[in-house]
Amino acid sequence: MSAVDPVALLKADRIRARANEDPMANLCVLATVGADSPEVRTLVLRDVDDRLGLFFNGLSPKAREVSQSDLVAVVVYLPSLSLQYRLRTRLTAIPADIVHANWQYRPDVPKKMDWLYERHPQSSAIASRQRLIEELPTATPDRAPASAIGYFLAPVAVERLDLGQDNGVHDRRRYTLRGDGWREQILVP
Repeated sequence: MSAVDPVALLKADRIRARANEDPMANLCVLATVGADSPEVRTLVLRDVDDRLGLFFNGLSPKAREVSQSDLVAVVVYLPSLSLQYRLRTRLTAIPADIVHANWQYRPDVPKKMDWLYERHPQSSAIASRQRLIEELPTATPDRAPASAIGYFLAPVAVERLDLGQDNGVHDRRRYTLRGDGWREQILVP
């Protein structure tokens, strides 16, 4: 077993990246499998009750995709630190009261978009960009729509790739959750 908790390491590295004003520090890439092809999209990676979480609309294609598999892949790239994390993770539902409380911290336009999705689901076609703008609520909603959902990330495997080694040889490690701890392996990069 390893004394290193890779999730704690990821959290600490995200804090360092934020201090470096890294534009990727609060983002991740979620990979899922759609009806007939793989799908990838960039999402905001949240810190929720000392856990990592994702929030999105329950009417979106990604909501359908995550409901079809018990595992997804998430990548976090922190260019200011020359680090990449690849997580194989289970998603567990965040209780609605926590989702709705965290929704209050969203910027105004994303809040309006969340309500637009009730009439026009995310990724659906719309006549024009002007029509999209016209359909947005004029006032900022004060509560989340019922379709707002969230998931905690429960990683079962984490790979950390450190590209910033002085000797030029990348440091790649895989951490696999086993029982009550993490098993660490050094990998050939």
